[in-house]
Amino acid sequence: MLLVVVAGCFVGDRLDAAEDVLRVGSKRFTEAYILAEVLAQTATPHARTQVRQGLGNTAIVFEALRSGNIDLYADYLGTIDLEILRNPKPTSFQAIRDGLARWGLGIAVPLGFNNGYALAMRADEAKRLGIAKLSDLVRHPRLKIGLSNEFIGRADGWPGLSAAYGLGHQPTALDHGIAYDALAGGQVDAIDIYTTDAKIAALGLVTLEDDRAYFPKYDAVLLYRLDVPRRFPQAWQAIGRLEGSIDEQKMIAMNARAELDGQPFDVIARDFLAAGGLLDAATGSPAPAAAPRGLLDKLFGDDLARITLQHVMLVAISVFAAALCGIPLGVVAARMPRLRGLILSAAGLLQTVPSLAMLALLISATGLIGTWPTLIALTLYALLPIARNTCTGLLEVPAGLIQAGSALGLHRDQVLRAIELPLALPVILAGVRTATVINVGTATIAAFIGAGGFGERIVTGLALNDHELLLAGAIPAAVLAVVAELGFELMERRIRRRREALPGQ
Repeated sequence: MLLVVVAGCFVGDRLDAAEDVLRVGSKRFTEAYILAEVLAQTATPHARTQVRQGLGNTAIVFEALRSGNIDLYADYLGTIDLEILRNPKPTSFQAIRDGLARWGLGIAVPLGFNNGYALAMRADEAKRLGIAKLSDLVRHPRLKIGLSNEFIGRADGWPGLSAAYGLGHQPTALDHGIAYDALAGGQVDAIDIYTTDAKIAALGLVTLEDDRAYFPKYDAVLLYRLDVPRRFPQAWQAIGRLEGSIDEQKMIAMNARAELDGQPFDVIARDFLAAGGLLDAATGSPAPAAAPRGLLDKLFGDDLARITLQHVMLVAISVFAAALCGIPLGVVAARMPRLRGLILSAAGLLQTVPSLAMLALLISATGLIGTWPTLIALTLYALLPIARNTCTGLLEVPAGLIQAGSALGLHRDQVLRAIELPLALPVILAGVRTATVINVGTATIAAFIGAGGFGERIVTGLALNDHELLLAGAIPAAVLAVVAELGFELMERRIRRRREALPGQ
């Protein structure tokens, strides 16, 4: 049955890519979530739409677009030019368009605002140190700078910025969502920001002047597959009306509603479209503003049943698949000492690959995002405890019992099935138990590529720096891990009781 479900996941992803559905993606930060909803709601009266939120950083979302798993998403000219096309210097709009054409992609619909990178400090601290420009940082080499992981590695990020200004600081890597708390709490002195972030004004921060004009323009545009206007002509025409409709103040206000007031992304998008006369009659009237929700409301939200089912299925299928592979590998390792080290080392090596790197590689290899690459990644992470415990359990079976089975005329495989595996079962089960608990936690990465699960709440909570939403994702994952532990404990007790009931025990 589980194999049918696995095959269904694969076929489902393929069919979803082939269906006439306009798939809108987003990166993993507040503004991207909002813009994805704006695009989807604009297109909804004219086409079936699907929103795949929080798919990760530029590399992952772009790969999803290039491979056809999404049809469009909002990005920024500077990012496309320098990070995707790898141009050493900013180029023209037409040059960017020509560079994307080789992948069957294009850019269109400038939304009307620039969301650039900048460094920010607390206003009082900047005034005390006399820092107003980026070049002033040279005089303060001991300042603690916290930067997002993406900014540290981007071509247009810290490497180029530090070279342009001669900055010798060693930055600390921080998730963008929690960087503001770190800055407000004095744990770092400066952070990278997006210039449309709502918390700049709310926390009394000052943006340092880019006095050497290092950063390019980051005008917001749509990055899309060139077949979208043909496949969805009416939806594309409606999306085109968004051109120039969002200025920086409007975007800041929308970000503030999400990050400071806790409003849902879809409500923010609908209110914006209605206020600008862009809300099609077929979409309906603006939704009323949602009241701020507490932890219990977020914990037992309308999405709980859906994400619980998604999480349970991801864990169950991946552990089952890992057992199908890991137990035979453990048998081979136990019987062939020369291969034992190679098999266990290879399984261990897979666990050292960072989860996001594993997902990026699998997306590139399979051409898919969502359920399928997540299941492959989780299966690979679960192999080691199952294979190792199978090998260990078989090696602990007394040699005399194996010899007795052979003396009774049993073939080697019959001895394995009738004697070795039953005696090794408690140890094998312990490996499956460990793999299950590991995958309950690791499955939260599924949300980074649109496969759902409790990670949806965690990823969104990180983007919004919403600690309650983070807990609303972490608590069910912890509960599921405890339930899994109790289930395996009951299973092991039953096995022990059956053994004790056997004659001669």
